[in-house]
Amino acid sequence: MGKRDYYEVLGVSRQAGEDEIKKSYRKLALKYHPDRNPGDKEAEEKFKEAAEAYEVLRDQQKRQIYDAYGHEGLRGSGFSGFSGGFEDIFSSFGDIFQDFFSFNLGGQSRPRTAARPGDDLLYELKLTFEEAVFGTEKEVRINILGTCEACNGTGAEPGTKEAVCPMCKGSGQVVQNQGFFRISTACARCQGTGKILTSPCKVCEGQGRVRREKLVHVKVPAGVDSGTRLRLRGEGEGGYRGGAPGDLYVRLEVEPHEFYERDGDNLFGKVPISFVQAILGDEITVPVLGGEEKNIKIEAGTQPGAVLRFPGEGVRRLRGYGKGDLYLEVEVKIPTEITPRQEELLREFADLEKEKGESKVKKWLWHGRKERKKNTAAGATREAHS
Repeated sequence: MGKRDYYEVLGVSRQAGEDEIKKSYRKLALKYHPDRNPGDKEAEEKFKEAAEAYEVLRDQQKRQIYDAYGHEGLRGSGFSGFSGGFEDIFSSFGDIFQDFFSFNLGGQSRPRTAARPGDDLLYELKLTFEEAVFGTEKEVRINILGTCEACNGTGAEPGTKEAVCPMCKGSGQVVQNQGFFRISTACARCQGTGKILTSPCKVCEGQGRVRREKLVHVKVPAGVDSGTRLRLRGEGEGGYRGGAPGDLYVRLEVEPHEFYERDGDNLFGKVPISFVQAILGDEITVPVLGGEEKNIKIEAGTQPGAVLRFPGEGVRRLRGYGKGDLYLEVEVKIPTEITPRQEELLREFADLEKEKGESKVKKWLWHGRKERKKNTAAGATREAHS
């Protein structure tokens, strides 16, 4: 059975804002929380389903991918839900559950981990028209919060270790019994991790990360266009206190070409020719992408605006096989200045065209008179017989 639409799961519209999505998830998470529904498999599944929907719709980049490509697009980007079950959910939403409930309904205390994943980054990369069509490789420099090499991301001064929090005794929770409820709140001293740094790293001040410049290799496939996003896993911000690094998203912006325009996988250009070439026909050369030239034949009598199509000579399809088509529109250029001899020949040409036109008119008139006489004679014959 396929997955339900995430907006349907949370009961919100596709235009819902962050606050509305969070509020809806809060209601569902409280309703189907496993500690409130012990042994209820249906409630457990609904709890996981709501958590997965919230994880996608609260994240702007995941939400954009889902809106564009659905569940299949998320699988292609590496997201597969919470395969680890409740532990994954509580680990990912530890701070969120604290904000939502401020207590644990009779459940076992779960100390939070100090490690947190790094943030995803977005980088804008400009490409030439040819680079987008044929593909390329680039080296880009980005500023990130990377793992501190002095403490290896732990946040602790080298040679020291984290200590058990004296306030919560390592549980990460401070528990109070109030009637029916057993209320657990995150320990304020260790922020729910159960451990504290006795000697923070002097280089990163206990954060486990430092600001630095990073060189990233970007492989751009053939056929990309403006707005295309490339995802480089693990090339984003370093994780906090040993957490996994985020991803780097590279958004592409393609510069226009002096001769060609693009529409999807098809290329469009204009071929300027003289009116003499349009009348008599000719063979001309036009520039093609990659610095080469292409010979094309202009048929005699070619009209302005005629389009020449060359199948399979467009842009390589980014998703799929083959290429689009190349379309060249004929533009007939009229000269603004001519020599006396050219004017003489053109006037002679105009006179010949006029004679040809008059000849056609005379022929048409003669043919018309002949038809009228024929029709008149036929009418007279019918009257005589009547």
